[in-house]
Amino acid sequence: MSDPKGKAAGSPDGAVPKAVVNRLSLYLRELQHLVRDGRETTSSNQLGRVLGFTDAQVRKDLAYFGHFGYPGIGYRCDELIRAIRKILGTNQQWPMAMVGVGNLGRALLGYKGFQQQGFRIVAAFDSDPHKMGSVIEGVQVYHLDSLPEITATNRIRLGIIAVPAAAAQAAADSLVAVGVEGILNFAPVTIALPEHVNLVGVDLAIELEQLSFAVANRGSAKSESAPKHSNEMD
Repeated sequence: MSDPKGKAAGSPDGAVPKAVVNRLSLYLRELQHLVRDGRETTSSNQLGRVLGFTDAQVRKDLAYFGHFGYPGIGYRCDELIRAIRKILGTNQQWPMAMVGVGNLGRALLGYKGFQQQGFRIVAAFDSDPHKMGSVIEGVQVYHLDSLPEITATNRIRLGIIAVPAAAAQAAADSLVAVGVEGILNFAPVTIALPEHVNLVGVDLAIELEQLSFAVANRGSAKSESAPKHSNEMD
């Protein structure tokens, strides 16, 4: 199995479609499930079938990063997990800062899935003086004034925004000002960021709207052409 490099082998300019990266995460989850079930190997057909993709799609996605698998064996699950984690950058630990410790923020602090995949919220920030100094799920809450010091000390490059929509842009600006390079935004609003800062928005209401559309239009021509997964498109 080849060692994947930084650039995509299947694209002349090294750019990888976002849908491919999304599917890599799905492949990783399924491979991890297979390992937990005691499986040592799998195939593109098996991996694609359970996720609703064709075996050709699986092979095409992986081909962006190199050649994987063995003749007559398929993919060795552990090896492919390590390769995908390296591609995604999750073969290292990522300390994160979270701004906003309301109901959503508290729920995110209690979510164990982050740490299982290499992400750890090391500090939370809020403007409410009553929350200062409290510890939630092992994470201390600081005032936003402490953001520069805490992010520098912990070398934080990723941030989460879990504040009301009206405060989201200010929270993003604060994170950018201290050198955060990637932001996961749970506020239901579009925020403006410099080009060098990556943004992923998670609007749960939009996701439910997409789900309600699929259910309401089941059986229609529209729903028949829609993919099973929102990240299934090339």
